[in-house]
Amino acid sequence: MMLNEARKAVSSRELLWNLTLRELRAKYRKSFLGWTWSLLNPLTVVLTYGFAFGVVLGAVAPVGTASGIQNFAFFLLTGTLPWGFFSMLTAIGMSSLVGNAGLVRKVAFPRHLLVYAQSLFALTQFSIEIGVLSIVMLIAGVGVLPFLPVTIYMMLMLMVFATGVALILASLNVYFRDLNYLWQVVIQVYFFLIPIIYSPESIQERLANHKLLLNVLEWNPMAVYVRGFRHTLYDGEAPSISKLLVMLGYASAMFALGQFVFNKLNRRLAEEL
Repeated sequence: MMLNEARKAVSSRELLWNLTLRELRAKYRKSFLGWTWSLLNPLTVVLTYGFAFGVVLGAVAPVGTASGIQNFAFFLLTGTLPWGFFSMLTAIGMSSLVGNAGLVRKVAFPRHLLVYAQSLFALTQFSIEIGVLSIVMLIAGVGVLPFLPVTIYMMLMLMVFATGVALILASLNVYFRDLNYLWQVVIQVYFFLIPIIYSPESIQERLANHKLLLNVLEWNPMAVYVRGFRHTLYDGEAPSISKLLVMLGYASAMFALGQFVFNKLNRRLAEEL
């Protein structure tokens, strides 16, 4: 019995590795710039929002707590990269079952591995982006190296959290194909609940009489993760232990919920596809 379980575990790991390699090889295939697009895409977002809010509306970045840096482009980058990772992982994860309908119908295998493969693929791209940003911030004078282990920890926690969301979306998308369009609307609205183009301090005074809204803006999951990355990469300091534990709690709870929902809906996935 234990031998069979061990063989299944090894087989699952090999399948996950092969699925992930397939995604990595397919990404930007026959593209002239290749993986450079993984850096150009967030840069385009920064230029767009930087012009709209920094130039047109005159938004000013806060001063980094320990770093002393004040640069709106860097402030945006430290928020848009984790947000881009979350939005990309949930989007490609949601399509992982529908996009592999033939494989799901014909072959018996742990179907959640299709979502996990997308998570590992997205983490690879995110790691490249964070690595480049860390080098840039280091050149700019921000002490990011001492907090690199914390940054890696937050990357893993965010991946686990986003994977839980992707598991729910992937299983529901098989039954409700309009979910893809609905999620695009949700993600657009959710963007403005996160301190990416503004700092939490800039809205506290204006929303002083709206405690519930302030709590939502401060404690919704992606706001916690984005502020964490901004601490290590922009402020040059580590988030509090309580915030790191909250990240762990969000990641654990969402992954457990995602796996539960996926397992519940897994039985009829092949039939629906």
